Amino acid sequence: MARSSSGFVAGLTVAAVVAVGVLAYQASAHVPDTLGRPQPKKSPSTTAPKSPAKRNPQALPGSSGSGERVVYALGTDRVWLVGADGKVQRTFKVTPGTVDPLPGRYAVTSRSAVSVGSDGRPVEHIVRFATHQGAVIGFSAAVDGSTPKPDTSKKLGGIRESRVDGTAMWEFATLRTTVVVTE
Repeated sequence: MARSSSGFVAGLTVAAVVAVGVLAYQASAHVPDTLGRPQPKKSPSTTAPKSPAKRNPQALPGSSGSGERVVYALGTDRVWLVGADGKVQRTFKVTPGTVDPLPGRYAVTSRSAVSVGSDGRPVEHIVRFATHQGAVIGFSAAVDGSTPKPDTSKKLGGIRESRVDGTAMWEFATLRTTVVVTE
């Protein structure tokens, strides 16, 4: 008897495997050819809303937090000075060094009225807030007012601004002021 019941179980197993195979074949016959393949990207709708940064490159990044802060956008090399009420008091372009800070929240750690920049130029209104790859990162204005492209053979963390913008940063960003770095 044991022999015939094991043959019965084997027969049921074979029948089940065949049934699953038939069902799988039938299902595959109704699957679109494009399933599982990368789809070409559709053109964006002409009525699709644009992000504020694309509509207005001077618009404050939405991911920059709230309250009083300095916002530095790496992608646009732009800075915003934002008051406690969340309103932009000033925005301006900057010339970054060769070492960028990582995106995140920082605080102003030190300030110097005058010094010599990592590129050897006399600078004023230095506001430091980070270090990365061995470079101290901060905002400053060259005393001669220049904002040259940095020497890419050196690790330079100085983010240059005009003298007028440097004065505004100096007056705004005191010790422990929040600095938000965005992409």
